Amino acid sequence: MRRPKKYEAGEATQYISRRAALRKLQLSLNDFRRLCILKGVYPREPKHRRRAQKGSSEIKILYHTKDIRFLLHEPIVWTLRDYKIFAKKSGRDRAIKDFRNLKRRLALFPEIKLDHIVKERYPTFIDALKDLDDCLTLLFLFSTFPSLHLIPREQSNLCRRLTIEFLHYVIASKSLRKVFISIKGYYFQAEIKGQKVTWIVPHYYPFKPQSRQEVDFKVMSIFVEFYTIMLGFTNYRLYHGLNLAYPPQFPSSMLQDNEETLKDETSFVSERIAALNFELLRTDKVQEDEEEPDIDMELLEQDGDSKRIIKMKQEAQEIARLRNLFKGLKFFINREVPREPLVIIIRSFGGKVSWDSSVFSGSTYDESDETITHQIVDRPSLSTQYISRDYIQPQWVFDCVNQRQLLPTNKYFLGEELPPHLSPFVDAKRDTYVPPEEKALHDPSLIETHAQSDDESDEEEAAQNEDDTVDQELLDAQLQRAYQQETAEYKKYGGPDGVNEDEEDTDDDFDGEQESDEEEEELDEKTKRLQEEKKKMSVQSGKVHKVNKRQLHKAEVDEHRLQARMVKPRHRNLFRKLIREKQSKEKEEWLLRKKRRNIDNDTKEAKKLVKREAKKAAAAAAAAASQLGVK
Repeated sequence: MRRPKKYEAGEATQYISRRAALRKLQLSLNDFRRLCILKGVYPREPKHRRRAQKGSSEIKILYHTKDIRFLLHEPIVWTLRDYKIFAKKSGRDRAIKDFRNLKRRLALFPEIKLDHIVKERYPTFIDALKDLDDCLTLLFLFSTFPSLHLIPREQSNLCRRLTIEFLHYVIASKSLRKVFISIKGYYFQAEIKGQKVTWIVPHYYPFKPQSRQEVDFKVMSIFVEFYTIMLGFTNYRLYHGLNLAYPPQFPSSMLQDNEETLKDETSFVSERIAALNFELLRTDKVQEDEEEPDIDMELLEQDGDSKRIIKMKQEAQEIARLRNLFKGLKFFINREVPREPLVIIIRSFGGKVSWDSSVFSGSTYDESDETITHQIVDRPSLSTQYISRDYIQPQWVFDCVNQRQLLPTNKYFLGEELPPHLSPFVDAKRDTYVPPEEKALHDPSLIETHAQSDDESDEEEAAQNEDDTVDQELLDAQLQRAYQQETAEYKKYGGPDGVNEDEEDTDDDFDGEQESDEEEEELDEKTKRLQEEKKKMSVQSGKVHKVNKRQLHKAEVDEHRLQARMVKPRHRNLFRKLIREKQSKEKEEWLLRKKRRNIDNDTKEAKKLVKREAKKAAAAAAAAASQLGVK
């Protein structure tokens, strides 16, 4: 039997370098990168790099050999080769100025079809929904881009249309569940067919050109090319599930790109938002206001797990209330407020929204409408206000959705300092630092400000001191009453009135002294008993137990060393990784606590400074008034 040579089996044959893959597929580096992105083939990290690279010590980009063999049978490879042939022939025609033949070749330009790749990567519809997060985030980003060298206007327009179609489905199905404002943009989470889909809508800023070293738009545009096909399939399936006509029919003036809209970026964005404020055409005759039938949970009571059924009922009822959170409310958005996220949120929960028609298109009613219930303003004051509506800041809408109820509007009035905007995407039962505002949401008894807690602590101390004084007075009164009773008994039974003690017999004196000694002992016992009861009832100040931090730290270090000694050698790397993660979490928690402590100290100092200035102003006003009175 022939002895196998070195690197002919095992890990050396499982991996292939990128250069060898290019030779095997006969493609350029750009075409190979495009093909790998479309097919979902990525570089791999071997366990033993030296074995995988057949003894070479340099760092190479490695792929699985099976993945490259899988790409050999891809039809797109032939289309990419046709691109190369087309480029050579069209360049030749351009060089010899054969424009007639060049025009014929341009009409036969080879196009890549990605439908079969979408079906390969996502065999079921649920698989496509699970991978929809990155797709939506990237398409929403590209929908805001202007026409660039590597991003044609047709691609950004397609992204804009597909994202608007998806948002219309979210509004029509009322599947939005969570929202959050971040420095990156607006986070949205919808529940579609039982799957949670999360995406980011970026803030609207004028586009700033980026250098090629910072952002590779060419690679991103390849992802967009695949994701547009995928989202088109998904939208088609979602619309037909709701009996909506696809593609959706918008008004003739909406989403029509002409020279004016392409030049003016604000009108380009305003048309996109205006399209979200229109209802879609349905293929059936179901009324728009008709609610979905409730889930019949009584059919599930045959299961033995009744707690699970009760929990499902509660969740279904809570979601049913959330879907109609803003039903019957009419909102008006001022011109300084970002409209797109608010239109998505308000319409997804059954509300109606409009804005100033003289500034933006797509408004449905004017500001003077008396049926408006809430007006969203992001400025400290307004010149004209209506009594029949609430003037609130935009954060109220987001907080109502996250807490799944209509919150009081007094904390969100114009010019008010807003409460903290908490993220709904974190786990409430996590082991890391939890801010006090988030704790107050889960425990209503903790809802209080720092000033109120300080005032209440002062009041509690004063009330405790009063209780101590009252207890002291009662004990003193009891002692005084007992002493008076003992003295009265002594006078009653000690001797006859009017008899001089010096004239009594010695026997009488001896008996009297014994009786007086016994009475004094009884009195002393009663006083001792009362004093002991008084000590038990009294409140004693607690003693501060000083903790030796060095000893605690030393004990922790010793315990950690004992744990490290007990770990087996093959598990040491895993143990070190766990310890590093634990230390990083502790450091993050410590930094957050320190940051919150500094913020609280700054707010206390600011309040104290305001009080001092107010006292100084009051003293100055009193002094000025006294001077005027003297004059």
